[in-house]
Amino acid sequence: MRNAEIDFDELYQLPSDWKWHSLEDLISVPKRDIVDGPFGSNLKASEYLDEGVPVARLQNINRNEFIHKNIKFISKKKAEMLSRHSFHSGDILITKLGDPLGKACIVPETIPHGIIVADIVRVRTTNGMDKRYLTYAINSPFIARQFEKHIKGTTRPRVNLGIIRKLPIPVAPKKQQPLIVAEIEKQFSRLDEAVTGLKRVKGNLKRYKAAVLKAAVEGKLTEEWRKAHPNVERGEHLLKRILAERKKKWEEKNPGKKYKEPAAPDTSSLPELPKGWTWATAEQLTDENRAITYGVIKLGETFAGGVPVLRSSDVRQLRIDLANVKSISPKIAANYRRTFLKGGEVVITVRGTLGGIAVVPPQCNGFNVSREVAMLALVEPAMADLIAAFIASAPVETWLMRRTTGIAYTGINIETLKMLPVPIPPFVEQTVIVAEVERHLSVITEIETAVTTNLKRSERLRQGILKKAFSGGLMK
Repeated sequence: MRNAEIDFDELYQLPSDWKWHSLEDLISVPKRDIVDGPFGSNLKASEYLDEGVPVARLQNINRNEFIHKNIKFISKKKAEMLSRHSFHSGDILITKLGDPLGKACIVPETIPHGIIVADIVRVRTTNGMDKRYLTYAINSPFIARQFEKHIKGTTRPRVNLGIIRKLPIPVAPKKQQPLIVAEIEKQFSRLDEAVTGLKRVKGNLKRYKAAVLKAAVEGKLTEEWRKAHPNVERGEHLLKRILAERKKKWEEKNPGKKYKEPAAPDTSSLPELPKGWTWATAEQLTDENRAITYGVIKLGETFAGGVPVLRSSDVRQLRIDLANVKSISPKIAANYRRTFLKGGEVVITVRGTLGGIAVVPPQCNGFNVSREVAMLALVEPAMADLIAAFIASAPVETWLMRRTTGIAYTGINIETLKMLPVPIPPFVEQTVIVAEVERHLSVITEIETAVTTNLKRSERLRQGILKKAFSGGLMK
């Protein structure tokens, strides 16, 4: 069973009654029963239908789980042409492309038959081998490392069919296989219960966060504070000062030119605000010299040492994620000087994935934004945290979502964003609101971090169970 591409010398010691076999050793007719999908030119996305013969794609396969969501179909005639690449319920499907690749699952009885795409390998066992045992073995940490060692390509990492056929499988005696599977599934079931509980906590935290932001924008977080502080500058007076400062800044930079006052919000259908609050539009609150707009239209290739650009994937709810920021050519970025960031601006996603809203941190000074992200440079930067929290709240976000355009690729027009109505509390009350929001959200973040850590730990425990199972230690 030796193969030049796989180092079988690294195989670990198995119990005396176990043996190592390559995957193809365990299959009656490997060339017939271990096959990959047709070349892309033989199965095109344009041939997908809403009903017909199911097509198994990468997104339908997870470790030990077939994902029914987003299944595509092809005609019966097309499926007959591709019959060599068919699957049936009970077959094992393995991904040979993606990150991570090498995920395997059994086709459930709810999918009696179908066709696989080029990036999937179908394995059919016909010799009595326990297919659940084999699937768990393929998903075990040792086999995952075999996939990693033989990856080809960087932008589309993959392994070839020959490597998958030669995968070394630790094989227990047939009588032990169902017992090992039963023990794996018993321990996985316990883990699944814990994971379900953690995900429930995560969902509750998300709802609690939404409730905090809603209470903030409706003035409920500071209801008692207002009763104790009745004599503070009203929001309408603050807005008046902001508008005066906005006009002054514009006239200083544009001497001799006529200044156009921003439109006031249409309050006819807006809810009543707490006493001392007023409505303003996003445009009224922003510096006209740095007007609300989106950024770089075409980013081009990644440019080492270039200008970092915030995309929609970088702008999350009330935070900027700097883990995967793309840098672009300074020459391209220079064509969009109006959206260079200084820090303190509010950025909001307006294309693709909506709902991202955050204050730009100081370390993003000199960054730019993509066309998926709009920039709001406030006349009064000290209000940035409050404005971001208010826009992230359900009532204000709903106003925006009801005015999105497009179907396949939704977006928010800049003119719509300019007219976004935002509540303006008295300035001193704003600091109290922000402090209360931060206090609540810090607790949420702390719990979310613990939940995320435990979810990751559960996956490591799952892999630990498989490692122990396929080294003969689970049944001791």
